Amino acid sequence: MALDRTTRQHGPIPAPELSAGRRIDDESAGNLRFRTLGTLQIWNGHRTCAPKTPKVLQVLALLLVRANRAVRTESLVHELWGDNPPRSALTTIQTYIYQLRRLFEREQLARSGDDVLITRAPGYALVVEPGQLDLQVFEELRERGKRHFAQRRFGEASADLRAALRLWTENPLANVKLGAELGAYVLDLQERQRNTLELAIEAEMELGLHRELVGELRGVAAVYPLDEWFHQQLMRVLERSGRRSDALRVYRSLRSALSDELGIDPSPETQALHGQLLQ
Repeated sequence: MALDRTTRQHGPIPAPELSAGRRIDDESAGNLRFRTLGTLQIWNGHRTCAPKTPKVLQVLALLLVRANRAVRTESLVHELWGDNPPRSALTTIQTYIYQLRRLFEREQLARSGDDVLITRAPGYALVVEPGQLDLQVFEELRERGKRHFAQRRFGEASADLRAALRLWTENPLANVKLGAELGAYVLDLQERQRNTLELAIEAEMELGLHRELVGELRGVAAVYPLDEWFHQQLMRVLERSGRRSDALRVYRSLRSALSDELGIDPSPETQALHGQLLQ
């Protein structure tokens, strides 16, 4: 699930601002936007125009998550049919590529579909310009936020990391059937989202935004009742907000959940934090 508190967007993907006032996208991006961090959509500047056929959408999704890199035909076949492809698999893939190229032309996303979806041995590559793909914007913001954090520029880190998280509207590729290739990628991407949220929370705790984080951390801890890291941070912000009794209740709830579900005790780090709360 999308961890950040966001609302669904129904227009084009916004291009987040850089701290120096320059936009992440450039003029070459035009109005074309690809959205993958939620329902897969193509925005042509006026309306969404993603393909309706499930397997064509699946091909587009794999091309997008590997944008500007060649996707092997074998990977497309494996994604669509696993280990039991039909004899017509290669011909069918070529048909799906043709349909995507025609869509790009029909929606006036390119003069020629071959300009956007190119044949690149041993497969195909979808050409995406800076600012057009939300996934690429997410990664750029995330990496810049990490650099700011390492430099102890916590305000800038929080701004970039939160901007990255706001690009998420729901689970990635929510309207796409996930085969082996996409399924593995989405799991990895969800971990990157989760790590981004953790770093944003750390940055904001360094900024002393303890009361502001209580509600969000309560929500995330409820989603992940066995995740000790989120519970630890919730205990800390509650204690720093003058709510030690609430922090102790969080510990008791976590200890009970770990015992009931996994038959284990909280980690030594969590127990040490509990001990500090009792002093």
